[in-house]
Amino acid sequence: MRDPDADLATNRTLWTVVNSAFSAEHGRRAWTAADITWGLFQVRESNVGVLGNVRGLDVIELGCGTAYLSAWLARRGARPVGVDLTPAQLDTAARCQQRLGPLFPLIEANAEEVPLLGASFDLVVSEYGASVWCDPERWIAEAARLLRLGGRLVFLTNSVLATLCVPEDEGFARECLMRPQRTLHRVRWPGGGTEFHPSHGAWIRILSSNGFVVEALHELYAPPESQTHEYYDIATADWAARWPVEDLWAARLSRRP
Repeated sequence: MRDPDADLATNRTLWTVVNSAFSAEHGRRAWTAADITWGLFQVRESNVGVLGNVRGLDVIELGCGTAYLSAWLARRGARPVGVDLTPAQLDTAARCQQRLGPLFPLIEANAEEVPLLGASFDLVVSEYGASVWCDPERWIAEAARLLRLGGRLVFLTNSVLATLCVPEDEGFARECLMRPQRTLHRVRWPGGGTEFHPSHGAWIRILSSNGFVVEALHELYAPPESQTHEYYDIATADWAARWPVEDLWAARLSRRP
């Protein structure tokens, strides 16, 4: 049985450590990047085209971390709000706002239960945020509540294949299946942290039951000349050049669940 409070506490503790070890410095670098990119290997949004024109849109990022994605969207004319449960991550985002701009609201909250009015946003986004660290049954329902009818949800998570190939004691994905797919819905890592990795079929069921119609599933590979990530040991650049390392979903809210 899941203990939501324990998962929240564990994940907050983990991301406090990650912020100190990596994401604070990475966040400062990412805030200065000119292009919107996705994932470990910085796949260019201009090559994927999943977001479209965001100018004038009300956007909420669930599990924003250091909020560099929200900053990128703000520079393109969106009105973002960043939500995260880890104070250290939001502190980094706030410092980047003050030093680099632009300014937008940052809210400390669980993405499964956001303290904002429903039907207030045109776009919900999550890049390795709620899409990995929150219960999909709960955060997808919350995304549907927050969106206006016809609004869009865009989120990036580990590919199902990559997760199947990562050893149970962590480390880089291997060239063989390392775990049964039925155990992926909730993964508690030995080093700390609880992740959620539904199958493609489960994602479609969850999205559909909450009123979404899937528009696209982009399976992302490492671009040529990519280097293995300096911090996250999910997959090497060589592995990710041959197999999809991330799933980038786009869906539209077509009805109220």
